Amino acid sequence: MKRNAAVAGQFYPGQKKSLISMISNMVTSDKEKKKSICIISPHAGYIYSGKVAAEVFSTSYLPDCFVILGPNHTGFGSFFSVMTDGIWETPLGQIQINRELSELIMKNCEFAEDDIVAHKWEHSIEVQLPFIQYFKTDFSIVPICIQMNSYEKLNEFGKNLAKAIKLFNRESLIIASTDMSHYVTQKIAEKKDHMAVEKIINLDPKGLYETVKKENISMCGIAPVTVALSTSIELGANFAELVKYATSGEVSGDFDQVVGYAGIRISKG
Repeated sequence: MKRNAAVAGQFYPGQKKSLISMISNMVTSDKEKKKSICIISPHAGYIYSGKVAAEVFSTSYLPDCFVILGPNHTGFGSFFSVMTDGIWETPLGQIQINRELSELIMKNCEFAEDDIVAHKWEHSIEVQLPFIQYFKTDFSIVPICIQMNSYEKLNEFGKNLAKAIKLFNRESLIIASTDMSHYVTQKIAEKKDHMAVEKIINLDPKGLYETVKKENISMCGIAPVTVALSTSIELGANFAELVKYATSGEVSGDFDQVVGYAGIRISKG
């Protein structure tokens, strides 16, 4: 099955030339590429969050396979929706799903369901792809769309995902897609987002989950980021760093209703 671009022309330019031009003005190709287990990247319109995403992609070594975890904004599909076969298309070309890794995930992750519906109109995974395509012409992905769930289930899924990646035994990178605080003042966004980022930097998935709940932080990707942290720890992560933080207010000039964006890298120190 081919999954057509759902938000091309909305979240990012729909024409190849314009998209390449926009990304080229944001990325820096000459920066050191650090090896990572996982990167966390935002998924808003490129005009707002593109510079944060560009910074984390520009400074990360990109292998040939990516497990991309995104939140489910639409509510369609299952709680842990894995698209196991087919291709995804953006204005920059087609991307093959890695069938071998997706099958390992299905076999090892109890809650995983082979589900296409959750992915049809969901933007959080799609907007990551052109940044990868800008740097690489040949790679594969496993897209996983995750709805909000209990910490226990998210943590278990993360640990089992790590098992599948270990069995795959080839270089891969986890990408967790999230925006941070939504439609609050700049001051509140910076304060609350710092609380969440601190838990991520400390590699504390339970602390992140509980802090987001307790402080009412409107971080839409708390589920995939919690999973990504649990997976990363199982894969040996012992270091994380904030690459870049920004808000929509820095583009729009409206600091009363901002959305926060964080680019984070998780690795073996």
